[in-house]
Amino acid sequence: MSGHSKWSTIKRKKAAVDAKRGAIFTRLAREISLAAREGGGDPETNFGLRLAIERAKNNNMPKGNIERAINRGAGKDKEGEALEQIMYEGYAPNGIALMIDVVTDNRNRAVAEVRHVLTSAGGNLADAGSVAWQFRRAAYFAFSAADLDPEAVFDLAVEAGADDVILGEDDVEIIAPVEAFKEVSDHLREADIRPDEAALKLLPNSVVQLSSDRAVKVMRIIEELEELADVQNVYTNLDITEEAVVLLEAA
Repeated sequence: MSGHSKWSTIKRKKAAVDAKRGAIFTRLAREISLAAREGGGDPETNFGLRLAIERAKNNNMPKGNIERAINRGAGKDKEGEALEQIMYEGYAPNGIALMIDVVTDNRNRAVAEVRHVLTSAGGNLADAGSVAWQFRRAAYFAFSAADLDPEAVFDLAVEAGADDVILGEDDVEIIAPVEAFKEVSDHLREADIRPDEAALKLLPNSVVQLSSDRAVKVMRIIEELEELADVQNVYTNLDITEEAVVLLEAA
């Protein structure tokens, strides 16, 4: 299992704990509202909304919260906050590229908080387009490998159009073209597999290797960015090793 996969697993477990405290419900609600605003409030015809709702359910978000978020996005709740999605580009120390996905009701606050985290750590925000070329968008799925036949999962993913299947000791990751997202999702549902994570992500075209101690410093910056209320996701081209993950956990 790669270090990046291991770190992703740790963060998913942390997110599950945070969900119990309601710490991520605001973030999930904003994602649902934005999807409903852009594509309508019916998850049957708005696949982005369906995906956001599934993610909220996986984090045990109450049904009432989900419905209110849909209503705000669809314009049924006129008191709903005006949201916008922004992708900030930047660099952490040692030239590590970062793509920072933000959903906010206050652009000035969001950019100020992101800039503060980066500059305080020796990084910086970058001009639009100067970092994005280093990434590609892809469909991503991750779920527990427990009680699953690895060969059957591999065959299922390939049949659905996946580009890559990573079979770890604990988790399975599937990477597919964006246009194959629904097909892979449907195949998993038919096989009664419920992903812990299913999303459209930015993946690096190539990765940059750092020593474990330098990698940990970048990973801490990423974690600090992810703790900001307006930040949905942070994508990086850092090659995260298992040694770096162990060192981060021990710190």
